[in-house]
Amino acid sequence: MKTLAPDVKVTDGALTQIVVRAVEGVEGARVRRARRKIAIVVDQGHVRVDLELAVEYGKVLPEVARDVQREVADALGRMCDFTVDAVDVAVEELE
Repeated sequence: MKTLAPDVKVTDGALTQIVVRAVEGVEGARVRRARRKIAIVVDQGHVRVDLELAVEYGKVLPEVARDVQREVADALGRMCDFTVDAVDVAVEELE
């Protein structure tokens, strides 16, 4: 559980859902097995995310990865008021 403010806590599951839904907003991308393929580290209002993606065959991989990074960082910054230090993406599968 992560503390956002003195009396507000967000579970790891909720943070994972924010990341998964942000990824789903990018056409042609999905998270591979969210419970095992997403790592979220929060430290004093700063967050770092590592995730593995499956990308639709034919998509330009660097563009999809950049879009995912942008969407995840935006969602965590907007919804949780975190400073996003990094969103590291590995494309592990083509669909």
